[in-house]
Amino acid sequence: MTDTNVLKIAQRTFKLEIDALNTLVTKLDDQFEKACELILACKGRVIVTGMGKSGHIGNKLAATLASTGTPAFSVHPGEASHGDMGMITGDDVVIGLSNSGEVPELIALLPLIKRLGAKLIGMSGNPESTLATSSDVHLFCGVEQEACPLNLAPTSSTTAALVMGDALAIALLESRGFTAEQFAFSHPGGSLGRKLLLRVENIMHSGDLIPVVSPDTKIFDALIEMTQKSLGMVTIQQDNQLLGVFTDGDLRRAIDKDVNFKVSAISDVMNPSPRTIDSDQLATHALFVMEEKKITSLVVVNSEKQVTGVLHMHDILKAGVA
Repeated sequence: MTDTNVLKIAQRTFKLEIDALNTLVTKLDDQFEKACELILACKGRVIVTGMGKSGHIGNKLAATLASTGTPAFSVHPGEASHGDMGMITGDDVVIGLSNSGEVPELIALLPLIKRLGAKLIGMSGNPESTLATSSDVHLFCGVEQEACPLNLAPTSSTTAALVMGDALAIALLESRGFTAEQFAFSHPGGSLGRKLLLRVENIMHSGDLIPVVSPDTKIFDALIEMTQKSLGMVTIQQDNQLLGVFTDGDLRRAIDKDVNFKVSAISDVMNPSPRTIDSDQLATHALFVMEEKKITSLVVVNSEKQVTGVLHMHDILKAGVA
């Protein structure tokens, strides 16, 4: 087999699955809307179940729903017949996936689901199947041809079910007005969660760690405070009010002007209009400001312009936000 043949096979597979999706999108109807209405009205959870490849798609659908504002989990239909039916209640909505709509392990659960009073959404490629006709709502996910040359291995059909599930999750997400912060709450351990949840107050230097001098402090003494606190800057304050900052950049400019560090006051060389930020701002916003203004630190102030902390670029990088 040549590389050219392999590429042609891959291209054919892509085309067949894309064609299947293009056909499927034209067949969306009010059943999709009804499925969304059932889930939005659900007082329990969404239970997703399916055998084989459909089960794998179901696992992904349950995970996507759960992370986008719709509490959900998956149940293996085989295990459900041996005790796991106890996970399903009458307040739940069950989504059953089967391309044929006739897989025995899933069909065996349908009378039990009905007896519980749970609503059933079927996803299959056969609108006349047992699953379809037993469902309160049926989402058609049929394809004319699998990408498999034998037309046997679930390929185009599983892609269709996957995309239908994604469409369902996104429609629910937008209907609920699900926010980025809520999304991050479901992903607290990853970089996405850190970017969307971590705030300036969580990583800023505060209290005695803030480098601070008065406006009449000699530059030489201010440099000692600046060096001890190791933030590459010092705040100039009076009566807890921020008057300005002095940074490494200001130091280089003072050296160029031959300023006498032992005689001149820090107020003579400070920047009287420093960039500041509120403590409840997201760390990602602080990073954006630093990059836009080409600075490495921000003074954190409250509503009364009192200094409550200092945030350095290194703090953001160390927190894994960047």
